[in-house]
Amino acid sequence: MQRLFGTNGVRGVANEDLSPELALKLGKAIGSFVQGNIILATDTRSSNEMIKDAVIAGLLSTGCNVFDAKIAPSPALQYYVKNSDADAGIIITASHNPPEFNGIKVIDNEGMELSRNKEKEIEKIFFNERFVKVAWNEIGKVYDIDILDFYIEGILSLANTEKIKERNYKVVVDCGNGAACFVMPYLINEVAEVITLNAQPDGNFPGRMPEPSIENIEHLMKTVKSLEADLGIAYDGDADRAIFVDENGNYVYGDKSLAAIAGYILEKRRGKIVTPVSTSSCVEEYVKAKGGEVIYTKVGAPIVARKMKEIDAIFGGEENGGLIFPQHQYCRDSGMASIAMLEMLAIKDKKLSEIVKEIPHYFLVKSKIECENKKEVMEKLKEEIKGEIDYTDGIKVYFEDGWVLIRPSGTEPIIRIYAESKDKKKAENLVEKYKNLIQRLL
Repeated sequence: MQRLFGTNGVRGVANEDLSPELALKLGKAIGSFVQGNIILATDTRSSNEMIKDAVIAGLLSTGCNVFDAKIAPSPALQYYVKNSDADAGIIITASHNPPEFNGIKVIDNEGMELSRNKEKEIEKIFFNERFVKVAWNEIGKVYDIDILDFYIEGILSLANTEKIKERNYKVVVDCGNGAACFVMPYLINEVAEVITLNAQPDGNFPGRMPEPSIENIEHLMKTVKSLEADLGIAYDGDADRAIFVDENGNYVYGDKSLAAIAGYILEKRRGKIVTPVSTSSCVEEYVKAKGGEVIYTKVGAPIVARKMKEIDAIFGGEENGGLIFPQHQYCRDSGMASIAMLEMLAIKDKKLSEIVKEIPHYFLVKSKIECENKKEVMEKLKEEIKGEIDYTDGIKVYFEDGWVLIRPSGTEPIIRIYAESKDKKKAENLVEKYKNLIQRLL
């Protein structure tokens, strides 16, 4: 069967790959599958109204009612869907991708990204064009809805807000012109002094690109240091991921914030932490030192979230800043991550740089190689590579002083190569070694 959904829903360049015609047809397929009430939100992208209106038209034609939450972070919509009697949710977003991209992501009635089996059902309806069609007097209706206050209240209800307030923290929040503009300054303002950057919603992303990479948030790093703030936080386009900057203006990589908060949670309650095989070994080393256990999955936040629910894990997430708090909801949640970070700093009475120093340091090097016949090459690699190997997601080879992960991209014609070691040169050499092996096989 043809594939429509990638690892992050349906995504492409607006008005090209992701046309209004495709969005209309997909809306009809989703509506035919769900047959109920659907809550819908977007990020700030310029193409949102075009895509949203087309999706809504498709949904209404199948008799679904649509509750339009306007612009909202993905986790805000997911939290509202989970706690309402809605049958599904839809987020119009391309997350961290550049401005020309957009996407359509479907959320189930538990607030989680749709399972692959349910996506297949929608794909079947889409490609076979077996849409539900209702009479003129049964067409669905659109209602406006406000979900943001409910989301903020939900996060604050789980935090020790009084302890955070006692510290009188100063926090610089970089909203990246995205969906975070509508929530994060107000959320953080409940417990700390807030200074905002790029807090004007703008689908052209004039302040910086939506990905909160070290190159993109240099302004935030400088601002934190110059204002002598206690913390900086940068969000991606749909605000489901948070990247932190310490009080010295240093970028804190996502594996370090994942490890830090995992350790803090483990100090209160023993349990399992779930993360993909691509995550740095610093997480497992730190988690084991705190008495916890790490369970590895394939790459992808929905996969991590579903494994967490299956084994009743106490925490999980990815090395890109996507943290999942099961007591709140089973999805990446930057709002919850922001408040959890402040609570950890307040309770431990430490600066973020001090906590980061406690976490083992590894060098993680990433690369990629274009490859049209990914499946064939991966099979050849299995024959070539020997040693201690984990096949959870691609091929992960363990060495005495590091590891290499080779995995095909779920959305692009490329093979990704990750290598990690406590020796930077060793990690770089491992990447080159396996890159050369793939090129030889090609």
